[in-house]
Amino acid sequence: MDFITGQALLAMCSQHNLPISAVMKQREITQGILTDAEIDDKLNTALTIMKNSAHDPLHTPQKSMGGLIGGEAQKVSRHMQADQNITGTILSKAITYSMAVLEVNASMGLIVAAPTAGSSGVVPGVILALQEEKSLADDIMYAGLLNASALGYLLMRNASVSGAEAGCQAEVGAASAMAASAAVEMMGGSPEMCLHAASIALSNLLGLVCDPIAGLVEAPCQSRNAIGVANAITCAELALSGIVNPIPYDEMVDAMYRVGTSLPMELRETAMGGAAATPTGCKLGCNNCS
Repeated sequence: MDFITGQALLAMCSQHNLPISAVMKQREITQGILTDAEIDDKLNTALTIMKNSAHDPLHTPQKSMGGLIGGEAQKVSRHMQADQNITGTILSKAITYSMAVLEVNASMGLIVAAPTAGSSGVVPGVILALQEEKSLADDIMYAGLLNASALGYLLMRNASVSGAEAGCQAEVGAASAMAASAAVEMMGGSPEMCLHAASIALSNLLGLVCDPIAGLVEAPCQSRNAIGVANAITCAELALSGIVNPIPYDEMVDAMYRVGTSLPMELRETAMGGAAATPTGCKLGCNNCS
């Protein structure tokens, strides 16, 4: 039981009348990668780490190793608690949690790289906010994680999730697609809706460059994770409403990879372009070097 394209994944879901999460779980089992019990154990571990990394900085902010971020998630959380937020609670929480995870990562804490450390806040930001606001059980969270892993598997197999290879669209863009698909399944959407959400998410962030200030996975990485969750939630809402993306997921994955590999070297994690190459960005880079 395996699939190498989104089209094959949908065919398998239809053939066996299963959601994407169940197909992904069966793939791991039938390929001899993990047993059912081992998968459940790993899902529980991953979810626990995600919860800790999303919540700990809200109580105990940590300054990043490069000193560019630290405490932002707590500020957003307090802004929401004071009823001053201009977004809905789900989005405010998702933004808060995504930024918190990046703070943990940048201060050498424990995170789940889903799919990368630099984009690690997007998936937990979305699914944890949904769990809290919709009172979802952990087994639905596990389904979301399995769904996201299926989409991530296809991205890694057929394109890239590396900022150095294909820009931030391959990191935050990929994570946003994974989170959008996971959110759709968690809210009862079909496999087809999941892939439409993921395709829209990739298209929305197509061309996003990777320009870490001072070469550190801190800024603008943290705020881009916040954009990643906003994009994912928007795309999930569109797909669940019945909106169909005209470009299939597989074609969107190919397009993302072609655009990414066409980006100049300066815009692929070298800290030589974009925000990193501004006068202030260069100054911050020099300060960190010294």
